[in-house]
Amino acid sequence: MSFPVQTLLIHLACNLFTFLLSCVVLYTNWLSKDRIQTKAYSEGVLWRRLPLILLNLAILSLLVLVGLRAISGYFVLNEYPSALTLIWQVLVILFFDDLYFYFYHRLLHENKFLLAKIHSIHHKASTPFPMEYIYVHPLEWLIGSLGPFLGILALGSVNVYSFWAYIIIRNLHEADIHSGIRSLVFKYVPFVAPAEHHDLHHSKPFGNYASTFSYLDRLLGTAMKAKS
Repeated sequence: MSFPVQTLLIHLACNLFTFLLSCVVLYTNWLSKDRIQTKAYSEGVLWRRLPLILLNLAILSLLVLVGLRAISGYFVLNEYPSALTLIWQVLVILFFDDLYFYFYHRLLHENKFLLAKIHSIHHKASTPFPMEYIYVHPLEWLIGSLGPFLGILALGSVNVYSFWAYIIIRNLHEADIHSGIRSLVFKYVPFVAPAEHHDLHHSKPFGNYASTFSYLDRLLGTAMKAKS
């Protein structure tokens, strides 16, 4: 099996987990005591969101199968990285991805045309649930997917296992910060933005533009005060 196909299967497995977590959040009371917001979800919201979510998953699948094949020379295959190499490469990709996302995301808010025509779709989710991380305008999704490749270019080459680790971490973090549930894991990881950071952005959508980390918002004056 080729590594683009393996990568796609990892992406789809992560999104299946996110879908199941969305069902738990929306249709059970298991996590209700840990909800950040008390506002009720609108009836049938998951199924209304699903067509655009599936379209973006199809775009993602095409990007993975075609894009990774086109840049396959940047990947080290069939070789396990050392623990230090894996951690270093994952951190570099996360750093460049989040740096790119911060300025891209901030532009989507500060440019009135982009906010009205593109990014407003994502902000229909004022009370987000996990799968809404992919409920975005397809153009926003397509351009926003470029971030990790900046990290790969900066590294020059990356072990495919490091790339897969990045995908799993990034997807789990996106599910967490859009879950509407108080962070159970990432709040204990230094410098990593917990669910409360991004949930506040969805409830009052100007500020807290970073995704994976929170230091850029503090450094550049866009951090929002947490709810009391």
